[in-house]
Order: sequence, then C-alpha cells, then structure tokens
Amino acid sequence: MIGINGYELLVLAILAVAVLGPERLPEYASQLARLIRELRRMASGARDQLREEVGPEIDEVDWRKLDPRQYDPRRIIKEALLDDFEDAVKPVSAKPSAARTPAAGSSAAAGVAPAPGTPSQDAGPARTQPPAVTPLVRLESGAPAPFDTEAT
Repeated sequence: MIGINGYELLVLAILAVAVLGPERLPEYASQLARLIRELRRMASGARDQLREEVGPEIDEVDWRKLDPRQYDPRRIIKEALLDDFEDAVKPVSAKPSAARTPAAGSSAAAGVAPAPGTPSQDAGPARTQPPAVTPLVRLESGAPAPFDTEAT
C-alpha cells in the first residue's frame, strides 16, 4: 500500500523517538491515530454517499478496468483490431454452404449442371444464380475488330 517494509518502518520509528523525544511522542501518536480514524470515516461516508446518489449499478462497475495504470494503447488497438476481424469472419464461417451438401435428388448430385439463368432447386429462396454469361464469339479471319466510340 504505502511501500514501506519492516526495516524502513523501524528506522522511521527510531528517528521519530530521536526527533520528538519520549515526552511528545505519545501525543503525536494519538493525533496520528485520530487523523487515520477521521480519514477512514470520511472515505466511508463518501463511498456511502456515492452509492446513494448513483444507485445499485455502482456495485456492477469493474473499477480495475478504469484504472489508468491499466491503459496500454498497444493492447487496446490489438483488441479492437481482433474484435473487428472476428466480427468480419464469424458470419462467413458460421453459415453452412448449400453447395457442399446438395440434396440427393437434385441435378447437382447427379452431375448435371443446371441450365444458365435457371435457379438451382436446392438453392432456396434466398440464393439467386449469377447472371448468365454470353459465350465468346470469335471473329472471322479478316473481319475488323469492334470499335467502341464511347470508350475512346
């Protein structure tokens, strides 16, 4: 609490006896005891007043989290970044993939691909097929390449 070990306390007591003398030492010791009692009473009164004004939720506060000695910017940034990463990854890893577990009677299980533009039978109402891709058409030999006037 104060950071004084037994040896330092002994040295302070010897110094107090030497400086104050044996006549005044009991008087100062009783004043110190009264001061400590008064400080404890004031602290207890302040705690009770705070609890009375704030309410019962004051007991639920974790005061160690609010201790400024616990403030480490590197740890706070690391936790914030990891929380964002876990939030971003969790929905992806939590969803089961319908494509990995096709129904036994579906065309995907039989090895037949559905026609382009038609929705899959096991996809459900929430899943839609990507738009159909037009097949690549090769130009005939000697034909000019298409030219887009808006692109240039």
